[in-house]
This record gives sequence, C-alpha cells and structure tokens, in this order.
Amino acid sequence: MATALANESFLSRLARIARQRGLDTTPGPINDAPSPNEPGHPAYHHRQRVNAALAKLERAVPPRYATATADMPEVAWWANEVSMNPATAGSLMLWGTTGSGKTHQAYGALRMIAESGPARFGVVAVSFPDLYAALRPGTSDPMERERTMRRVMQTPHLLLDDLGTTKDSAWTEETTYRIINHRYNRCLPVILTSNEPPSALPDLVGDRIASRLIEMTTRVEISGADRRKVSR
Repeated sequence: MATALANESFLSRLARIARQRGLDTTPGPINDAPSPNEPGHPAYHHRQRVNAALAKLERAVPPRYATATADMPEVAWWANEVSMNPATAGSLMLWGTTGSGKTHQAYGALRMIAESGPARFGVVAVSFPDLYAALRPGTSDPMERERTMRRVMQTPHLLLDDLGTTKDSAWTEETTYRIINHRYNRCLPVILTSNEPPSALPDLVGDRIASRLIEMTTRVEISGADRRKVSR
C-alpha cells in the first residue's frame, strides 16, 4: 500500500512538473484497428467468405462451365438481387432453344453470387434426368434417397437443368412438387433451364407446380444460334 501511494505521488509530481513547463501530457490516440489483411477487418472476412463460396461452387460445377459468366443483363441483375437479399430475390427461369447458352448463363449467375461473398452459400446443381435417377424408388437405399431429397430442397442455391426433357408421370410430378413447394414456401432461390417457354409449364409439370413457378420466377428468354454447332 505504501509503495502504491509512493508511486502515485511520484507520478503526480511528474505531471505537475510537466504542466509547469508547458508540456502536454494528454495520452495520444492508439491505432490498434486491424488492417485489411487481419481478422476483424471487414475486407478480410469478405475475402474469406468469397474463397469459401468459390470452393463450394467449384465442387458443383462441371469442368465445361468452370469459367461461365452471366453476361446477360437480366441474369446478372437477378444474381445481384440474390447476393443482396436471397429471401426476396425470387427464382430464375432461363428458356430458349437447344444450345443457346442457358446452362452457361445459369452457372455464371451462381459464380456471381459466390463472388459477392454471401454470408451463407451452398449449391446443388443437377439436371432433371439425373435428379429423378437418384431419387427413383429401387435405385438406392431409401434413407439415402431421402437425404438427397432434403439436400436438394434445403440447399441455399439450387440449379435444376433441362426441365421438360423427361417423361412426365405421377411420380415425377410429385417429386418436383415437393422440391418446388418447399423452396417456394421458404423463399429459397432456384435456377431452372428449359427448352420450352413458360406457357408450356402446365403441360410439363402440372398446374400446381406451374402456378408456383410463374409466381416465383424471373423468366428470361435466351435466344441465338446453337453454340455447340457454331463452335465446331
């Protein structure tokens, strides 16, 4: 206790002497904020989110679309909306003739979303034929099929390619309804591609699903020559 008082007295004397000599003893500011390369800085954490999202995307994207870009303004606009607020952005339907670039634009939109560094990013990208093959009864363990279904329904971002390329049945309609209705109710974005126009949706998927898709999607026509033939 005596030592503490002595130290306090000594410091007080120093402060008094400094004031008498006109010296400013006010403590200066301490800049201990993290730099952009250190944890705690927003730029650092944004880069971490971008890197994590791109790593997930690369595992889901086929090599052919590894460098796909969303160069259509309507598609880029939608991807930006999803990046800012996925709960209100809705879904996207890309339709047009074979080879017009629908799948390219779809993967480009997913890349734009990943590069924005969303707080939550996950993606499933699958064609309708492959989806039905994975979920069809008798093809795998029932629990594994249900896990696949849950993952498709709940992933933050879903790409369903080639709507209308499989034969419709009561089973395919019910399977599609489960997925679309779940994501519709929870405002989870979906990207769909199809060779058929939106007016054909009732014939392709039934009235229940078509009604939801019309309400929940921004519909963009992709026109132009077959890119696959042009590139040969």
